Amino acid sequence: MAGSASHDPVPHRLLITLCTVCATLMQALDQTIANVALPYMQGSLSASSDEITWILTSYITAAAIMTAPVGWLAARFGRKYLYIICLIGFTITSMMCGAAQSLQQVVLFRIFQGMFGAALVPLSQSTMMDIYPIEKRGQAMAIWGMGVMIGPILGPTLGGYLTELYSWRYVFYINIPFGVMATLGLIFFMPRSHPNFNMKFDWTGFAVLSLGLGALQLMLDRGQDLDWFTSREIVVECVLGCLGVYLFVVHMMTGSRPFIPPAMLKDRNFTSGAVMMFAAGTILVSSSSLMAPWLQNLGNYPVETAGLIMAPRGIGTMFAMMIGGRLTGFIDTRKLMGCGIVMLILSIWEMTSWTPDVSQTRIALTITFQGAGLGFLFIPLQVIAFSTLAPQYRTDGASMFSLCRNIGAAIGVSVTSFMLTHNTQALHAEIGSSITPFNRALQGGGAVERMWNPFTQKGAALLDHVINQQAQIVAYIDDYKMMIFTTLPALVLLFLMRRPKVAVKPSPDEAHAAMD
Repeated sequence: MAGSASHDPVPHRLLITLCTVCATLMQALDQTIANVALPYMQGSLSASSDEITWILTSYITAAAIMTAPVGWLAARFGRKYLYIICLIGFTITSMMCGAAQSLQQVVLFRIFQGMFGAALVPLSQSTMMDIYPIEKRGQAMAIWGMGVMIGPILGPTLGGYLTELYSWRYVFYINIPFGVMATLGLIFFMPRSHPNFNMKFDWTGFAVLSLGLGALQLMLDRGQDLDWFTSREIVVECVLGCLGVYLFVVHMMTGSRPFIPPAMLKDRNFTSGAVMMFAAGTILVSSSSLMAPWLQNLGNYPVETAGLIMAPRGIGTMFAMMIGGRLTGFIDTRKLMGCGIVMLILSIWEMTSWTPDVSQTRIALTITFQGAGLGFLFIPLQVIAFSTLAPQYRTDGASMFSLCRNIGAAIGVSVTSFMLTHNTQALHAEIGSSITPFNRALQGGGAVERMWNPFTQKGAALLDHVINQQAQIVAYIDDYKMMIFTTLPALVLLFLMRRPKVAVKPSPDEAHAAMD
């Protein structure tokens, strides 16, 4: 992507760097900052526990769909102009999310926020590559990578404090001053770009892919509320989703200039890596989206404390990525990936034994271990997946990796959410069926029996609260077990991968697929 700017001095390089890192940090923050605010948003917007996750899945799905055409849009309309438009759009939609008065409005504005935000990380990365000479690009990517890694770490903590001190709306309003400063900086200091209006884009492939992903995501988000396939809407969304995916595959295999080159999928390492990235994506966001309500609803932690407790996960990921990046040249990358997957499985297995009485230290150690597992998986995965891929497919491969990760994240959040809601209701009914006058636990006339007397209004409410709490504990355990079975097949994929003959590190264009 670099042109002559790579060799000629760029005026105001430091200011441009600050603006691009600021944009990257904003987008990375928004992946996690709303997690701890979800229980507060649920009450404010009168949403159910599965409906409130639409705020996460709508953003992720929109970002997944719009990530792939970023390269074409930047070349077609000019990187500077696209960057500024996306920053302005992201800032305005952030303000609209904070001012929304209903769940439907928040979800709609989050979709637009995801569409504008999808371009911020790749545009920031390519801008940094252009304004720094070759000998300083490693340093530039380290500075840029700090924004990518610090965002998810600060997100839950910052979101917790903003929600507690002000309101959940400020997790979106905080983007406004940074967005304005970054936009003004790029308008005045970023070098001009040169649009190429003669480029053509595979709009057919993009349209059917968008149809497939959008319809399938709607089906997963609304299925629990509409009783799945007894609803005509769910049937229609399932048909449209499957049709969109089918048409996309057919178009990719038969089109003259397909959206994703089919020759790229012939590479065994890359294809196995893409499937593994999808599996890792299901854990990446769903585990943190489950933890925030668990800490607040079952653990009874204040929102700012919940944010602090979740921070070690990102710290573990950051340090593991640094260590894993250094070890890839000395250790078989498949062994590092296997270590990361095993660490993920062990950490999730540990979470199946959690009760509301679990200590903060145990929680912090577990999620730090889980974050380290993700870190040991991501960097080696980039190395081995792109080591055998032909150079002309690397940009498309990076886009596909981002697509797989985002799709996995969206599906993971949706599935774990509706499974949690369904299992909680089913277990509540099962446990509640034993509450009868013949239950000896409610007989004897003791203080506990009188407090839980189902024939008084107060006793029935207290008893229902206890039953619901127990049902939720078991439902969370079921979700964690399901995540283990989702992760286990990734170990099999390691045997399908070939070890690269020469140890190489991923280029910045490839590495952003795991981090953006």
